[in-house]
Amino acid sequence: MTPRDSDPRPNDDTRVTGEAVRLPLERGDLHVRQDGPRDAPALLLIHGSATSGRSWDALVPLLTDAHRVIRVDLPGHGHSAEPADGDYDITEQARTLAAALDRLDVPRVVAVGHSSGGYTVTALAEERPDLVSALALVNSGPSMDAFIATGTLELDPARWPPGDERIREFASVGFRQGYQVPQELVDELRGMTYHAVTAAAGAAVAYLNQRALPDRLRSVGRPLQVIFGDQDRRWRPSSAADYRAVPGARVTMLPGAGHTPILEEPARTAQLLLDFVESRSAEATGAS
Repeated sequence: MTPRDSDPRPNDDTRVTGEAVRLPLERGDLHVRQDGPRDAPALLLIHGSATSGRSWDALVPLLTDAHRVIRVDLPGHGHSAEPADGDYDITEQARTLAAALDRLDVPRVVAVGHSSGGYTVTALAEERPDLVSALALVNSGPSMDAFIATGTLELDPARWPPGDERIREFASVGFRQGYQVPQELVDELRGMTYHAVTAAAGAAVAYLNQRALPDRLRSVGRPLQVIFGDQDRRWRPSSAADYRAVPGARVTMLPGAGHTPILEEPARTAQLLLDFVESRSAEATGAS
């Protein structure tokens, strides 16, 4: 089905497969895509910096049998407008997400974040705990101490956007060794402004420097699943153990996966997410 811009309220069909909407919000229009049964439990999928909701394409078909899957292009990414004030602060991004969920009449989600998207869903739970029933983080670095300082490519604003090979060089550590960076992700990064790329990355660093993620998640007090590829070249894989400081957290290593298992290992990643959500439902039913 071809995505379309439409009224932000869902129609009367029981499924919203392939429905794309553009929500006019205070800080700029936000692009949202929904798949799966409209009345099913909602999964919110949030991408990392310098990509978009398309990074979840391989995973979504594996989740939609029993879930309403909601993907958002964060401000300045994909088809979403840059924030009107140019501010990519993580807490402001979380407030934008909350406004989008309110507009869509989504009362509760399991919030899933990949990479720095994990910071945005954590901030969403901090800002609006009423909206988040549980969290799943995929290769989200727990603190800046875990960052692997590689010889990252310097981006020159005077030569923006860079060519394909420069972008692939920049993005290569986001995947396991030898994995080919998908062309669609190359194209999406090229479509971003220099400010969006650098400001979003800077906002993620600032959020971690304010307070490490495990400390934040202890305060949030929501069930947590952490998935981490053991071949991650951005964040030290052993740092996933830091999340065990969160009471009840599930921490799962994916052998052979790099920083982006949602593309590298979609079947294994999807199964872990489905098992986590199912276990939460079973626990809630047992408690009642």
